[in-house]
Amino acid sequence: MSVQITPENLRTEVNNKLTVIDFWAPWCGPCKILDPILEELEKDYGDRMKFAKMNVDGNQAIAEKYHVLSVPSLVVFKNGQAVEKVTGVYPKEKLAKYFDQKLAEVAAI
Repeated sequence: MSVQITPENLRTEVNNKLTVIDFWAPWCGPCKILDPILEELEKDYGDRMKFAKMNVDGNQAIAEKYHVLSVPSLVVFKNGQAVEKVTGVYPKEKLAKYFDQKLAEVAAI
């Protein structure tokens, strides 16, 4: 199950080789579409990368820090540093291919 990110635990939770934070909002229709896709991907990739979620409502400063201007947005962290952002809803297969690329990049370091 994805870790809920708060301002207090953000630094600790992204301090991994690879972490993906789903920036979402309860009022966001596309976020509700993406959620079960990410749950399935977490089952497949959860042993190799960390999955987390942050509700942008009440956390606008953090969303702005990572240039999250619309939701859903996935921010990819490598070794605690935000390196990429993907915005929108994508099919499971496309996100799986993207995650495979990110894991290959981390393995090559």
